Amino acid sequence: MQKTTEPALKREIGILGLALNAINLTIGAGIFVLPAVVAQNLGRSAFIAYLLCGLLVILIMLCYAEIGSRVTGSGGSYAYVEKAFGPLAGFLINTLFWFGFAALSNAAVVNALADMLAIWYQGFTSFYIRIPFFIALYGLLTYINIRGVKQGSQFAGAMCLLKLTPLILLIVVGVFSISAGNLTVKTIPAIKTIGATALTLFFAFGGIETALNVSGEIKNPRSTIPKGIFTGVFGVLVIYMLLQLVSQGVLGDSLAGYKEAPLASLAIRLIGPVGGTIILITAVVSMLGMIGGDVLASSRLLFAASTDKLLPDVLGRIHPKFATPYMAVAAYSVIIVILASGGGFKQLATLASSSVLIIYLAVVLAMIKLRFKKEDAAAAGFKIPGGMLIPILAVISICWFLYQVTWPEVKAMWIFFLLCTAFYFINQSVRKIK
Repeated sequence: MQKTTEPALKREIGILGLALNAINLTIGAGIFVLPAVVAQNLGRSAFIAYLLCGLLVILIMLCYAEIGSRVTGSGGSYAYVEKAFGPLAGFLINTLFWFGFAALSNAAVVNALADMLAIWYQGFTSFYIRIPFFIALYGLLTYINIRGVKQGSQFAGAMCLLKLTPLILLIVVGVFSISAGNLTVKTIPAIKTIGATALTLFFAFGGIETALNVSGEIKNPRSTIPKGIFTGVFGVLVIYMLLQLVSQGVLGDSLAGYKEAPLASLAIRLIGPVGGTIILITAVVSMLGMIGGDVLASSRLLFAASTDKLLPDVLGRIHPKFATPYMAVAAYSVIIVILASGGGFKQLATLASSSVLIIYLAVVLAMIKLRFKKEDAAAAGFKIPGGMLIPILAVISICWFLYQVTWPEVKAMWIFFLLCTAFYFINQSVRKIK
């Protein structure tokens, strides 16, 4: 029988594209309120929480870098877990990632975007304006990402640079207005307070791993993934810490009082009223960039699961001209529009925070397991120095964070996994009948 040639994904994302997408997916709406939240709990000792979170994220991303340089297909976290623990575990992590974490989070972000736009035009508070806005926005993002992975990556990179430019300028201008007295640490907060604040801050680093969902479209992944992902990690950490430093140094102890918009307040203090407007526009651009990058990255989870026969086959189709998983991109956008249009899903939003911790834990355990498999251990790629020390420290850190999760979140997670498990076995049974 003559074989038909199926269209394949193109590897067009390099180190810079991966790093910019990682930064873009991480720096979203949270950065515009984080300085006040951290200052409220830790005051002038805020840098301790950033250093702690930075250390934990680096531990986890080292594990991602190793396993990502060896398992190079599309799907990121899903592909890693599926390779180590089989299709059921992979399916649970896949669904938890694209729905429990990405889709719910981005539905919330696009609603926040509409709320921000309502400052200029009150019509965005209306259901009849918001819904067409969601449809038009995700329609545009779907079109861009179907046209090609290069176009989707370039859009995400451009939006990343657009939102970073004002933030970097704010840092540069603010450095010359810092009062040393505002940075003098007088007392060290209790360990419990530092831990609770670090837990809140930790989720602001979520998104870096999402950039790896497009592993099947990354050039020379064994080299590009470690370099790109760590460029992104250090970029995010440096920007977060400098913004906190400047905010604290300029606004002093009053920083904790600017809960709604600390960076806008900082810009007004440094530049005047126009500074607040610039930061407001930057926040809009930041959210646009984040959701645009997410359509590029998270849609690949649906595509990867479909090609592994865990989701309907239609989601695994590749566009014959643009070589993109166009049906997965379109389906993911439709799901977010539906979630965003509902608006009242706050009771499900708690799932997003604990989801990322479970995903991290599963990936680190997958990395450990594959390290001891002969065929995978012998594969070329990045290897974490220090033997098993870093993976073990990562597991301990993640478990400590999971210990902070509330009982309602635990119940929601169990229900979610039970429903997904039921779907998995039903899907397998239907496929066997066919």
